[in-house]
Amino acid sequence: MDFNTASFLTVLLVSVIVTTAAAAPPAQFIFGDSLFDSGNNNYIASIARADRHPYGIDYPNRRPTGRFSNGLNLADFICLKLGSDLVLPYLDPSLKGKELLKGANFASSGIGILNDTGLQFGEIIRMPHQFELFKHYKDRVARIIGRDATNKLVAEGFFSISLGGNDYVNNYYLLPVTVRSQQFSPPAYTDFIISEFEKILAKFYEVGARRVLVLSSGPLGCVPMERALRSTDGECVPVLQQATQLFNDRLTPTIDRLNKRFGAPIYTISGMFPIFMNLYTNPQAFGLRDAKDACCGQGRYNGIGLCTAKSSLCPDGGNNVWWDQFHPTERAAKIIVDQFFSNSSSVSPISLKDLMKLDV
Repeated sequence: MDFNTASFLTVLLVSVIVTTAAAAPPAQFIFGDSLFDSGNNNYIASIARADRHPYGIDYPNRRPTGRFSNGLNLADFICLKLGSDLVLPYLDPSLKGKELLKGANFASSGIGILNDTGLQFGEIIRMPHQFELFKHYKDRVARIIGRDATNKLVAEGFFSISLGGNDYVNNYYLLPVTVRSQQFSPPAYTDFIISEFEKILAKFYEVGARRVLVLSSGPLGCVPMERALRSTDGECVPVLQQATQLFNDRLTPTIDRLNKRFGAPIYTISGMFPIFMNLYTNPQAFGLRDAKDACCGQGRYNGIGLCTAKSSLCPDGGNNVWWDQFHPTERAAKIIVDQFFSNSSSVSPISLKDLMKLDV
């Protein structure tokens, strides 16, 4: 083999390696609440868990996984759209070795922005603890690939967080009178939790994140449980709809401040509210049947009580918008995430495709 041929082969080999590396899907780091939890609460003393039938009836193995869904959830579809494998809950004992390099899910059902949200659920993994688990995750990965490579894996990874809904439905509006509702008016409460959320979001930058998708709040007033408890005519509950929109309105300038502070468009927001309202008001346009009733539950709109083996179950495999009293079905979750990627106006200030192109 002459020098020119050897040089050509060397260049070709390097090109293949670089191309392969560039095409590798990002590691996924998932934080937040039950919209994203894939089973962490199965491993702690919490009553906020989905480890029983009929949860998971449309998952590939037809078994409950800890997701509040009949199958996959929003975080799963975000992973798949980015070409990544589904990542395991951090507390899952099988998360080790090469599985760690794919990322991990730290989300825990029942948590909120505030640490006093979700007290009724027993043990839950609040955000300070999720960040502590993430630190442990990085230490474990560093023992496999080294600290520099771990920092690179994190910086090139994709972070997503769902947080805020529980601070309303499982705190401020949990009862007719609550500690927080006596402390704050609804606008003042929103300002308070947004200020706390900004601190949480800034923490992501501190731990090495450079691409962060922030889920805005969906229409809390339209979830089956809130309509069953608060609505006389079955329509969405105005006070919760207003709270949701106020939260989302306050979140946008918060993201702008953080991006300005760190000098790059690190954070972007998904427009959950308009996407979900389109599903809710016109489910047939998206191939769904029912937006009023949960697929699994009891009472009005299947919104009362827990989803259990004794629940009234919809007959057509989750062809509803809502799976249980709070969470979307697998089909609805896929539609929502598809909108994140196909509708340029549904994510701002930067699209997910452009976010992944950023040089980190």
